[in-house]
Amino acid sequence: MRSQIFNLIKEQSTLTWEQIAANIIVSGILGLLIFVSYMISHRGTIYSKKFNVSLVVLTVLTSMVMTVIGNNVALSLGMVGALSIVRFRTAIKDSRDTVYIFWTIIVGICCGVGDYMVAGIGSGFVFLLLLVFGAVKNNNRMLVIIRGAHTKEAQIQAVMYKFFGAKASLRVKNSTQESIEFIYEITAKMLTKAERKNNIGICDELYKIGNIEYVNTVMQNDEISN
Repeated sequence: MRSQIFNLIKEQSTLTWEQIAANIIVSGILGLLIFVSYMISHRGTIYSKKFNVSLVVLTVLTSMVMTVIGNNVALSLGMVGALSIVRFRTAIKDSRDTVYIFWTIIVGICCGVGDYMVAGIGSGFVFLLLLVFGAVKNNNRMLVIIRGAHTKEAQIQAVMYKFFGAKASLRVKNSTQESIEFIYEITAKMLTKAERKNNIGICDELYKIGNIEYVNTVMQNDEISN
């Protein structure tokens, strides 16, 4: 009975046990490379270890699917139809996470068809790219939101020009008969340099004008939210 089951399984697969094991092992190793890359180069607010582990598993699963499909066109179409039923509702807040998902799928496809050289060389190159660009920090962009009396418009603009010159980008200007609101975009470096030069904080300088309702400074990042 055992030999019959073994022969049945063997007949269903055109690949040897060694080839199947090699596909899974290589995809797992490259999946670990993706795991390390994501862990090192992640620059978001919250690092998700569960998502990172899922990348490794997704690499192996994709390799298994491609190993099953092989050169069978009918099976590949059936597999696409079956997988198209699955709907994922998890929101991807960082565009770099999408890159890692595509990376795992591509590595799994390469390993599934036995093209280990493309998977290895490509993954090494992508790893270096993400490592280099992941270490490049953004300019720590900030928004300065100012709301005050409409009569103080010129004075608010004068203070911002005094601190930042023409480098502060006016993004939004909202006004009513009683009030006016400005939203400027600057960088953390510009703010630190300007406050050191003027020996006073931008908030304190603006509040000295009078009739200022609030001054908010908001740090921006590259995360995409719903």
